[in-house]
Amino acid sequence: MTTREEFHKLIDTIEDDEVLQAYYQLISGLNAGKNGQVWNSLSEEEQEEVLASYEESLDKHNLIDHSLVAEEHAKWLKK
Repeated sequence: MTTREEFHKLIDTIEDDEVLQAYYQLISGLNAGKNGQVWNSLSEEEQEEVLASYEESLDKHNLIDHSLVAEEHAKWLKK
């Protein structure tokens, strides 16, 4: 099964429209980013900060477990 087919299958299993909308917005944003629209809208300083953050994220010691972040921000994550 190709990635495209797997992706279509995944989409077909999502019943929550809010979740589906969130995925759509994420993918649309990534697609726009692929075309350079988002990157080109950043200042040179912002681009450097993004690149520095990316480099820092490659070191696992700089990362925070998702469950800890979710716990700390639970009041903002509730619907």
